[in-house]
Amino acid sequence: MEEKQIDVTKIYKYAELPDKIAGRCNVCNSASFKNHVKNGEFIRKCNQCGLQKSI
Repeated sequence: MEEKQIDVTKIYKYAELPDKIAGRCNVCNSASFKNHVKNGEFIRKCNQCGLQKSI
């Protein structure tokens, strides 16, 4: 099974890209995030690599 590349410029829905390890970034394995609300969605952004997820 081939793992797809993750585009850090896109905002992913949590349902389509869940955490591999709970509370950790899928790309860099960091546990440091900034959170904000954008267009009524709660967005979690990794401080290390910039991966964003709509939670």
